[in-house]
Amino acid sequence: MRRILVEHMTAVAVVGLDDVAAYDEPVEDEPTFEGNALLKARAGVAATGLPTLADDSGLCVDALNGMPGVLSARWSGPPPGSKEGQDERNNELLLAQLHDVPDERRTAHFACAVALVHPDGRELVVEGRMDGRVIREVRGSGGFGYDVLFVADDRPGPTTAELSREDKDAISHRGKALREIAPLVAQLLS
Repeated sequence: MRRILVEHMTAVAVVGLDDVAAYDEPVEDEPTFEGNALLKARAGVAATGLPTLADDSGLCVDALNGMPGVLSARWSGPPPGSKEGQDERNNELLLAQLHDVPDERRTAHFACAVALVHPDGRELVVEGRMDGRVIREVRGSGGFGYDVLFVADDRPGPTTAELSREDKDAISHRGKALREIAPLVAQLLS
C-alpha cells in the first residue's frame, strides 16, 4: 500500500503502522469489504488521531456465489494456533470446492475497498476490481493468498504470483483503488 501511495501522493507524508504506537486492530466482522475497511480506518483514527487509510480485499468466485469474499483470509477456518500455512489451507479448500467446475465457469475477481477516515469525521471509500479466473494448480511464488491460483484477464498467462510487483500493482484491485483515492487524499489534506 505504502509503495503505491508514496508514488502518487508526493505532497503528503505517508505514515505506516510501523511508524505509530501499536494498537489493537478491530475484528473484521462486517459483511462487506467497504465495512471492514471503514472499521479498520476508524480504529486507526481513534488510536493515532491521524487521518487513516485502510483497506479490505478478497477473492470473489462466481461459481461459489461470490465466496470466499470477505472471508477470504480465513476461508478454511481459524488458524490452528498461528496463521502459518493459512494461505495453503485456503488454496487447498478453494481447489477442492472448484474441482468439478469446468474452466469456463471458474471466473472470479479480486475486490478491494480502500477507506479514508479523517479525525474530523469525514469518510471516503473507493473500490478497485481485478477480473480473471481461478486455475487448477498452484503456480508462482510471489504475492500472497490466492495469487498462486489467479490469472487476471488483463495479463492472461501468468498467475498474479508470477507477475513482477510493478506489473501486479498496475492491474491489481488494490493498485486501482489506491491510485483512485490518492488524489482525493491529497485534496482532502491540503
